[in-house]
Amino acid sequence: MRRATIGVSLKMYLGHQQTLDWTRAVASIARDHPAVTEGLAELFVLPSFPDILPVSDILAGTGVRTGAQDLAAEDHGPYTGEVSGAVLREIGCAFAEVGHAERRRLFGEDDTVVAAKTAAALRNGLIPVVCVGEPNVCDPEEAADRTVAELERILYTTSPGRTFGPVVVAYEPQWAIGAPAPASTRHISAVCGALASWIGSRPELAGSRVIYGGSAGPGLLTRLGADVGGLFLGRFAHRPESVRQILDEVLALPDRFRPLGPAAR
Repeated sequence: MRRATIGVSLKMYLGHQQTLDWTRAVASIARDHPAVTEGLAELFVLPSFPDILPVSDILAGTGVRTGAQDLAAEDHGPYTGEVSGAVLREIGCAFAEVGHAERRRLFGEDDTVVAAKTAAALRNGLIPVVCVGEPNVCDPEEAADRTVAELERILYTTSPGRTFGPVVVAYEPQWAIGAPAPASTRHISAVCGALASWIGSRPELAGSRVIYGGSAGPGLLTRLGADVGGLFLGRFAHRPESVRQILDEVLALPDRFRPLGPAAR
């Protein structure tokens, strides 16, 4: 059985002090919540770059891990303003988000760039949170085909010697990001099921999981099928109590999530 994977990207919504206050509240919740203490939930937070170290310090000993919202495709060199996966790993990051729709739309990142950043995360021992999702509303079957093809392009647009390993696939239909409500449960389950099936056929991706983002929040996890391994949260996690509610939902799904043994954690 598997743990639920619950990720939170703070994007650029919160200021520095707001981020620290939010983190202290989440740390207090995680420190005592059975979903975390009993190994039912894997919780990670992606703050802005300047906040990674203080957030990591606050979360130390809680079981909550940290990561970055982006990383450079290169590990070192004359890349002004970039942050490498090597540095992120050195300061204790466990995750790095790649391919978010906002990075694609605002900064022109395409599948080739996302593939390079995914490779950079993997070779530096980071778990890439690979965001995929169709740009426009379509039926679930078409969305599933398009999203699996997108993930395949990202993970296998490779050069010789590419490193593979576990990834977190965040299915985020672009049309649902920032919307008042997430995609329908039928749509989410169909696409996440196709992604999970495709990943399951790739032994080099063993340990990977599929989660849903795109206006995800409290009340959604208990309505989704077993192929959805968790949630990727944005603005609906700005209230720490919302994080607690979602962890409560993990406890309400005893048939789907079980603690992993010590060797697997």
